[in-house]
Amino acid sequence: MNVWVLGLVLALTAAAAVWTVVMIVRDQSPPSDPYFALLGVLALVLLGQVVGGLVALGATERDVDGITFVAYLFTALLVLPVGAGLALVERTRWGTGVLLVALITVAACEARLQSIWTAGG
Repeated sequence: MNVWVLGLVLALTAAAAVWTVVMIVRDQSPPSDPYFALLGVLALVLLGQVVGGLVALGATERDVDGITFVAYLFTALLVLPVGAGLALVERTRWGTGVLLVALITVAACEARLQSIWTAGG
């Protein structure tokens, strides 16, 4: 696992989460184009992390729990578009709250990915 990619994912997730909290406090409906551009960049980085993680898992001699590792990789990738889609369907604070929960889930998956990877080595 690349620590730089992990840091980038966490930084983008934190920026999106702060922006989401501001929207919840202001009672704004789900976000505008710049916000979705941020989510798009985060999704692309997560996709790169999936590819890199799968390659690293195949090339390593560490004793990593592969099924759990891959499950967390894909969960981090797929929870973001699901949360964004629900936020677009439900145009209230609740929808924006769902998006915040999705971002928190991405951060939790990243922390778990790192612990699985380091425990295997």
